[in-house]
Amino acid sequence: MKIIPVILCGGEGTRLWPNSKNNQPKQFIDFGGWNLFEKTLERIDNPIFNYPIISTNLKYLNKVKYFLKKKKFKKFKIVLEPSKKNTGPAILASTLAHINSSNNEWDSPLIFLSSDHLIYKEKVFYKEIKKNAKKLSNNNIFIFGAKPSFPSNSYGYFLTKKNNNKIIQVTNFVEKPQVSIARKLIQKKAYWNTGMFFVKPASLIYNFNKFCPQIYNSTLKVFSSFSNTKVFNNIYFLDKKLFKKIPAISFDYAVLEKTKNINAIKLNVPWSDLGSWKEILNIYHKNKLKYFNKKNVYHRPWGKYINLYKGKNFLIKELTINSKSSISLQKHRHRAEHWLIKDGKPIITLNNKKFLKKKHDSIFIPQGTIHRIENLYKKPVKIMEVQIGSILKESDIIRYKDIYGRVK
Repeated sequence: MKIIPVILCGGEGTRLWPNSKNNQPKQFIDFGGWNLFEKTLERIDNPIFNYPIISTNLKYLNKVKYFLKKKKFKKFKIVLEPSKKNTGPAILASTLAHINSSNNEWDSPLIFLSSDHLIYKEKVFYKEIKKNAKKLSNNNIFIFGAKPSFPSNSYGYFLTKKNNNKIIQVTNFVEKPQVSIARKLIQKKAYWNTGMFFVKPASLIYNFNKFCPQIYNSTLKVFSSFSNTKVFNNIYFLDKKLFKKIPAISFDYAVLEKTKNINAIKLNVPWSDLGSWKEILNIYHKNKLKYFNKKNVYHRPWGKYINLYKGKNFLIKELTINSKSSISLQKHRHRAEHWLIKDGKPIITLNNKKFLKKKHDSIFIPQGTIHRIENLYKKPVKIMEVQIGSILKESDIIRYKDIYGRVK
């Protein structure tokens, strides 16, 4: 029996664009001929999967339909949430949309995927799905964990143990710990909680009904009759008034932290949700040759910079600051910047403070902050930079001090 992939596609991208009116949904950002939603659709274009269900909202409907058509998906369902209620109601509503249909696929396993993840070595991903499909029951849930590549406070973690049936059981969840605690968790062989789940529809119904009866009954009312939920061309328009009454709650809090029957699928492959500009800058650094164009290399008295990619309201660059060199002490009116140190030991000025940074460190330069990069050592400093704002031009530089005489 084929697996039904359910793609959760309602995120607004607020982590990448804090306090910005121009924030873009992360899953639809064009990173240079590709976006994360397209990558997710490509991931489910495999014989083990049946047609997809997309959980989203009316604002994203046209984009979702466009990419489904672009990737040649002829069969699909789209569930439109009229308001944001977090992942709990989104997962339950998608499940009910599936089992309320008349396609006799009630017992097909469901795999819940985020629309904004990158997963490498997908053959390993498919292999783990096949291996664990036989272990699904009418009350258990399998969650996918990614092996941590660094201690992060941006992800949740879980700890595990093996039972007598060689199934990996989840024993404990830790929600976005401090970095110091994350280090200890990694020493205990904890995994990142990716937010991806593998489960039978009957198990979801059982667990929601047992642990969140209010959410279960409220969501069930939305699907109780076609006067509440309209279906046109496999697009489910959920009733606004009834959906508004559903409490907003994450699937983790609603079910995962209450049920005891949770198992893990450990993915020992590179994984990222590109939830920060640091992670995005690492992607561009690894793929520099793909984005490199010698026309975009600019030499300055302190070294050079390369414009790698200009997207909507962001610009990715690589800076090289030569030995005994310094950019001017400056600020920008129209943009903020994120820096990721890739080589060398720069001294960073932020307003009245100075910091010595090393490889893999990152730093945020808020809009209007006076800043500078100095390299006092022999080794060149290399920094990946993203500029974020409505104006991303060299003219948006106000210089205060400059060892090359460029202060007007």
